[in-house]
Amino acid sequence: MKVKIQLNQLIEAVQDVMKAVSSRTTIPILTGIKMEVTYDGVHLTGSDSDISIERLIPVEEGDLVHIEVKQEGSVVLPARYFSEIVKKLPNDSVEIEVGERFETTLRSGASEFSLLGLDPEEYPRLPQIEEDLVFEIQSDLLKAMIRQTVFAVSTSETRPILTGVNWTLTDGVLNCIATDSHRLAERKMPIDSQSEELSFQNVVIPGKSLNELSKILDENAEKVQIVVTNNQILFKAKNILLFSRLLDGNYPDTSKLIPSESKTTFVLKTKEFLQAIDRASLLAREGRNNVVKLATLDNQTIELSSNSPEIGKVFEHMIAEEIEGEELKISFNAKYVMEALKVMDCTEISILFTGAMRPFLIQPVSDDSIRQLILPVRTY
Repeated sequence: MKVKIQLNQLIEAVQDVMKAVSSRTTIPILTGIKMEVTYDGVHLTGSDSDISIERLIPVEEGDLVHIEVKQEGSVVLPARYFSEIVKKLPNDSVEIEVGERFETTLRSGASEFSLLGLDPEEYPRLPQIEEDLVFEIQSDLLKAMIRQTVFAVSTSETRPILTGVNWTLTDGVLNCIATDSHRLAERKMPIDSQSEELSFQNVVIPGKSLNELSKILDENAEKVQIVVTNNQILFKAKNILLFSRLLDGNYPDTSKLIPSESKTTFVLKTKEFLQAIDRASLLAREGRNNVVKLATLDNQTIELSSNSPEIGKVFEHMIAEEIEGEELKISFNAKYVMEALKVMDCTEISILFTGAMRPFLIQPVSDDSIRQLILPVRTY
């Protein structure tokens, strides 16, 4: 194998596949990056067996020539050293040559490195996926969907199924739900599908896989093709393939948790409310649970307060755009509400309360495509 590659292209591709490489794997060869050179370009693969990323550096794009292939071949290189080396090479291109027993030489300017490679035949094959269930999403919309749900997955392994985001597709609408049992994030989106009969239930994608996908997706790329099977999901974008295993088990039925009516409803300016909670929680952050209390006052005013016995108290008053229904006193985890507000992407929100100890719903005014449900804290 012998190839000359533009360094900026190689660095970008290595950084993408490194997101799937784990240093804590029980399979030693997975600590490496597989490099395969063909006359189409250079294919780099990283995997930790749960998530696999393949990145293509094409020979040329438009008028730009990225690669000069002198001899086809493949090798597995130690990921940590390979990624550090390519970032620090002095020239704007690098020549990579594989000799006997996979000894690999990297030359750039006055630098020359020799790395001991491994046999690519020992590297696990990427899953072979039957493309029966396929649909497409705009890249920027997919990134938004991930951002608006994945933060609410559980970080605890006691219920592994909750560490993923549950996707269902019915009647042309993709519904994504994440919950850690203290809060829930839901995002719905219509899908342009070739087949109206396309549907699936209980496809639970690990939160980690979605986070890594979001980092490597180019917002300017047009569409991402998504292929779903019983135990794998594949995302195909320009020059990128990301395979992820799906989580086993049945995701809890969350449909009954969303309230259909409310006793008290607020309409608030999103940014103003976020900043008020941020200030009100400043003194509560030292405590274990970061609790802020909310109470309705007269004249459309709400009061946010927190109390830390060793530090002090804070009171924050805010005029609501609208308040309807009963008087209300409720306490909540400020971090959960702030994280929900940060992904709303709207200027005004409505908050629906069904009681001081019932979960409350945050959603944009006149739009239920994104909803956040948060469990209050018992203090009153």
